Amino acid sequence: MDERLWLPPLPSEPEVLIECPRFSFVKRRADGAVDFVSPLPCPYNYGSIPGLASDEGDPLDAVVMGPRLALGQRLRVPVVGVIGFVDAGRGDPKVVCAAAPLTDAERAGLERFFRVYALFKQVLHRVRGNVPDTRFMGWLPLPVPAPDVAPEATARRAP
Repeated sequence: MDERLWLPPLPSEPEVLIECPRFSFVKRRADGAVDFVSPLPCPYNYGSIPGLASDEGDPLDAVVMGPRLALGQRLRVPVVGVIGFVDAGRGDPKVVCAAAPLTDAERAGLERFFRVYALFKQVLHRVRGNVPDTRFMGWLPLPVPAPDVAPEATARRAP
C-alpha cells in the first residue's frame, strides 16, 4: 500500500466533528475557515476525527453516512470503510463511518463522489497555481479496530 495513505490507529467508533453537513455547498476546515465553495452540494456529512492527522498534516477526514447533521456536531460512529485519496501529492484518506454496513449502492455512490471530487480538487489546485497529484485511490483495507487507543497515543497529530 502507498505509505502516503498511512492511517493512525483508530478506535472502532471514533469521534467525528462535522465540518460540512450533508447538502452543504461550503467546505470548511476544522478551524471553521472556509476551504472552498462547491458548485454542487456535498451528498454526505463531511468532517474530521479530532486529534488524528493524515499524511498531509490536516486532521484525518471522515464521512458520516445518514441524515444531515449539524455543523459543529460531534458524534461517535462505527468505521465501516476507508477510501484512499491523494490530495496535492499527500495522503488524504477518508474514513467512512455509519451505523450499519455499507450497501453496494452506498459504496458505488462514495466511489463516484470521490472520483468527481478529485477532478474538482485538481481544477482548484490549478486555479491556485499548483499542478499536484490529486486522485481517488480506491478502497483501503479496514484498519484493525483499536478501541483503547486515545488520540494522544498516536504518532502523527493534527495541527
